[in-house]
Amino acid sequence: MKSRDSLIRLKRFQAEEKRRRVSQIEGMVAEFSRMATDLDREIAAEEQRSGIADPAHFAYSTYARAARGRRDNLHQSAGELRQQLEEARSSYQDSLEEVTRAQNLEGREKASDRMSDLGRDIESIGLRPQGA
Repeated sequence: MKSRDSLIRLKRFQAEEKRRRVSQIEGMVAEFSRMATDLDREIAAEEQRSGIADPAHFAYSTYARAARGRRDNLHQSAGELRQQLEEARSSYQDSLEEVTRAQNLEGREKASDRMSDLGRDIESIGLRPQGA
């Protein structure tokens, strides 16, 4: 019985770790999106200030060009994190199902133990189960 409790605690711990991972990835995606939005504003402000909005123009702002590169990298990283997020959510869901299975197994064992105890109690007072 002790090993069953340990197994359930382990499964709960693993599920909690996976939930934290999901939360962490969600936070990173949100932060990358916020940073990309900030860069979009900075790029627009720089293009307005310089009067040149075409990145192919020879006099296009170096700062705006660099900010575009950073923004594009953030979008790419956020996309990769979204893929990881889906995998992490799936793993978390699987882990929750494992916890549920372990808890159900423990419940069935406890019910079986109670039935055995009841059978012994019935026999100890001199009654016989039906059909015996």
